[in-house]
Amino acid sequence: MAPDLRAARAGVFGIFGLNGFMLAMWVVHIPVISERADVSKATLGMLLLFLAGGALIGMQLSGPLADRFGSRTIVGVAAVTLCATVLGPGFATNAVALGAALVAFGFANGALDVSMNAQAVHVEQRYGRPILSAFHALFSCGGLAGSLCGAATLALGWDVRATLLVAATVGFAVTAGCTSRMLGHVPERHTDTAAPTRGSRMILVLGLIAFALLMSEGVATDWSTLQVKEHLGTSDATAALAFGAFSVMMTVGRFGADRVSAAIGPMRVVRYGTLIAAVGITMVMLSVWPALTLAGWALFGLGLSGGVPQIFTAAGNLSGSPGTNMSRVFTMGYLGLLAGPAIIGWLTKLVPLTSALVVPLVAVLLTAIFARVVEQPNA
Repeated sequence: MAPDLRAARAGVFGIFGLNGFMLAMWVVHIPVISERADVSKATLGMLLLFLAGGALIGMQLSGPLADRFGSRTIVGVAAVTLCATVLGPGFATNAVALGAALVAFGFANGALDVSMNAQAVHVEQRYGRPILSAFHALFSCGGLAGSLCGAATLALGWDVRATLLVAATVGFAVTAGCTSRMLGHVPERHTDTAAPTRGSRMILVLGLIAFALLMSEGVATDWSTLQVKEHLGTSDATAALAFGAFSVMMTVGRFGADRVSAAIGPMRVVRYGTLIAAVGITMVMLSVWPALTLAGWALFGLGLSGGVPQIFTAAGNLSGSPGTNMSRVFTMGYLGLLAGPAIIGWLTKLVPLTSALVVPLVAVLLTAIFARVVEQPNA
């Protein structure tokens, strides 16, 4: 393997880790930032929609820009912007300022999400074997590192502004070191006149699968802890293990998914993975024992771990404009991530929370049925 290709892979690893780290810097400081800006929980909930809206705009714009100027360029601009805008929430002193800061931060995060995955697919194409899942695992590791660093600085009594300034400074340095290693621009591929129509259908199907998988992930992230506590009557500490089991197994699964994909193919990773997820969420719904319920959430995380990277690889390999294609699939997936927790919340007005988990169960079963699409990106 050429040294420049190894260097490019290392650079992409660094950017994925940086993205997770910067997001964690915001998340762990939400209580402090909310208090400083004097916003209520209800107001904060509304302001979080601003962050989501900014992310959606960033996703839509960064794909075409990556096709035109190259993903490496857009990764650099987006990463620098993310490191700069993470400061905004920490310095906000009212709801208006916090809302504006979250729009900017969300925009940068959305732009980086699409562009770094476009660069990752570019590197993967040069490698000639699956490597995308490991990048997503590094994002999770970055989030864990950011959470631990944030918790440590809070315990030491650091001012949130000082913490974010240090994080941003480190982020600028990491960005400079990583983007200099990445691969340059690849001209957009052209195909026959029928390709755009086929490509549009493929984007829609891939986007719907991304919606289903990320919706399921969002449900686990926001509702797993409460489900265990409510359904089994456990302590808060035991209930918290549900999300821990889910997230740990998702990270472990992503580190191993590339080798599994190379051995059995991406379609089987998605199909068998979502069937494992279906078994896991069924265990959660039927179990009356905490240990079995936690095992169910762990299986759910393991089953979901390899699916999304396969979808993004398929989108990036579609003929035409890979950045634009990925931005469309990303947007649909992100909408699923936002919609999943909201759908469950609405259903809990009609049925118990555990019964509402039939939604992600149906989603992963439908994904298993349509998994073949990841092996037919140009059909």
